[in-house]
Amino acid sequence: MPSSSDAATFDVGRMTWQVSLFAGVVTLILGIIVTLHPGGSLNVVAVLAGILLLVAGLFHLIGALDRDAHNRAWSVVVGLAFVVLGVVLLRHLNLTLALIALLIGIVWIIQGVASLLAATDTTRPGRGWTAVFGVVSLAAGIVVVAVPEGSLNTLAVLLGIWFIIIGALQVFGAFYIRHALKAAA
Repeated sequence: MPSSSDAATFDVGRMTWQVSLFAGVVTLILGIIVTLHPGGSLNVVAVLAGILLLVAGLFHLIGALDRDAHNRAWSVVVGLAFVVLGVVLLRHLNLTLALIALLIGIVWIIQGVASLLAATDTTRPGRGWTAVFGVVSLAAGIVVVAVPEGSLNTLAVLLGIWFIIIGALQVFGAFYIRHALKAAA
């Protein structure tokens, strides 16, 4: 007969795959909407991203309650960070859109510089592709940082595609977790 801690672990596991499936489906739908209608969905993206971060933060905080979970402290830190970021996204929509574009531009600049530096390594295979990637990333980052408001529609389409990929991976992962739980039961 299973102990009460086994039942609690299974309930957390069942909740894990269900929350992952929900987050994946929401992310996938969000990605499709944003990709098809980037101009009209930017504010909706900011609100839904805030909600998604809140849900993900709560998911991490709930996961930290599982005594058998590894890295419980990191789950708490990530959960709290996601909740705070979610509240900021929901509270300051206009600022959020400009900041998102600006942060993406800065990340692309850093990524481009890092790739160009990596391409200087003469022992690295694929140096040419790394250099091309670095130049493209650096150029895109400079454009986005220079004109963050004008880059929002393009970034929205890219964000939509990214959400589609992440959502599909989350849905796949949820079914994988469910399959693993059934196999373990």
